[in-house]
Amino acid sequence: MDTKQYILNTLSDGAFHSGARLARQAEQSRTAIWKQIKALRDDTGLEILSVPGRGYRLRRPLELLCAARIEACLEASPAELLADLEVLDSVDSTNAHLLRRARQTKLPSGAACVAEHQSAGRGRRGRSWVSPYGSNIYLSVHWRFPQGPAALSGFSLAAGLAVVRGLEKTGVSGVGLKWPNDLQWAGRKLGGILIEINGEQDGPTSVVLGVGLNTRLPADCGQSIDQPWADLRQIVGADAEARNRYAGGILGAVLQACADFRLHGFAPQVDAWQRRDVYYGQPVEIHLSDRVIRGTHSGVAADGALLLQTESGVRAFHGGEVSLRS
Repeated sequence: MDTKQYILNTLSDGAFHSGARLARQAEQSRTAIWKQIKALRDDTGLEILSVPGRGYRLRRPLELLCAARIEACLEASPAELLADLEVLDSVDSTNAHLLRRARQTKLPSGAACVAEHQSAGRGRRGRSWVSPYGSNIYLSVHWRFPQGPAALSGFSLAAGLAVVRGLEKTGVSGVGLKWPNDLQWAGRKLGGILIEINGEQDGPTSVVLGVGLNTRLPADCGQSIDQPWADLRQIVGADAEARNRYAGGILGAVLQACADFRLHGFAPQVDAWQRRDVYYGQPVEIHLSDRVIRGTHSGVAADGALLLQTESGVRAFHGGEVSLRS
């Protein structure tokens, strides 16, 4: 463990730690510790307080991600599906990281990673994903399917439903789904799913499933998001700090969903999805690249398509460049 990581681990409890003690434990000078503290501030954006006579501390405690603690939260069946779990300090994006690994080797189903920070987090349709250090959950899972990409229609919906179920198992209630891949709470965006697929027409197909979930989003970061947002802190209060527990709940549910989808597809999940669909039965607009279509949201089909009741009848829309709005 390098000195900077040692300091972060020590300060993560939110208590004061003297510069002299940090220097002694790290076998560094106090000046070197001060430089590392400055580097931590610059690299992570974390607010580290410095008080003469008392030392350094984080403005708030920080539960750093830990593979062992995440894996301890997995139930028996998902635990058997996990091939490996990496904990990354900073990465461009967790999806991009697994895509690179998949290009370099035959990455097994169940390979997963989480990160404290993403420098180039991505959302649907090329949007950036705000990814401050130690504030949220950024998680990706790789899975191999024998079918071609066409057979994976509805997979992003199954993934979103899995994340909601994982959160419900950890005590988070009231989270709904917005077609095709958004997690919402009280009408605000809590998280999202990004599916990236690589495969031949007839299979096999390599899929990376990414989850971004706001746990405790700093206000200054929230200002750069162009829509109403929510985080777990608003739902569960101080329990939002337990990021390993929530990451474990989500990871276990996603692994199980991947295995189930390979066998059964999305069709068995339609009713469960619609019970959590925040726009089901409401008037909505479908925004395409060249026009807007209005109607009543009539649920989703077995292949994951959104069903819209219009004056001319029920129409089905798939993902891609389609955007659903109230």
